[in-house]
Amino acid sequence: MEQADPRDLPTHTVADAARILRMPAATLRTWLFGRDYETENGARRFTRLIEPPSDPHGRLSFTNLIEAHVLRALRTKHGVPMHAVRRALDYAQRECAIDRLLIHEQLKAAPGRLFLDEYGTLIELPQGGQLALRQHFEAHLERVLFDARDHLPVRLFPWFPIERDRAKKTIALDPRVSFGDPVTNRRGIRTSIIAARFESGETIQELAADYDLKDAEIEDAILFERAA
Repeated sequence: MEQADPRDLPTHTVADAARILRMPAATLRTWLFGRDYETENGARRFTRLIEPPSDPHGRLSFTNLIEAHVLRALRTKHGVPMHAVRRALDYAQRECAIDRLLIHEQLKAAPGRLFLDEYGTLIELPQGGQLALRQHFEAHLERVLFDARDHLPVRLFPWFPIERDRAKKTIALDPRVSFGDPVTNRRGIRTSIIAARFESGETIQELAADYDLKDAEIEDAILFERAA
């Protein structure tokens, strides 16, 4: 029997995913499951933007984490309205035959840049706005590692609480390692375990020697967990 792709398995609760992505859990839940809301003209329905796996506990997959990571870049960094996001996703599906644009490697390739140009037009951004959108979008996409065979995401390097070191990729999420929990990128050690041992009294130097990691990698793991 063919094994399920670990990227699509329901492994993260909404609360855990929101913690990792550093965003409100209520927002992420709305993106995944939609919600009803009241207007002057009566009740309306916000239709979900991300398709979660079928799971009785409402958990989301690693693929959903990537989609939310990219969508967060559009919403929180640029204030792109939801109707514009929907219009762009519909355009990608209709004109480019891309069903799940937010996880598509084309966003990093030349056709992806062409799409971003079209995206800027769809949301009526001025030229300077398109440039800023592209630069920030690409910065987020640089934190996603794609598989060379199927061109789909296999690893996410989440943002640190302090984003001054934008190139830092010491912490990673990989659905093939520790069930997709945050781990050190180089050795695959869960950041939660490192932080717990540090809080119990072990030193950074002791932990670095125990896990064959650099002091800075241990410090990053602790910082990541403390900021959650």
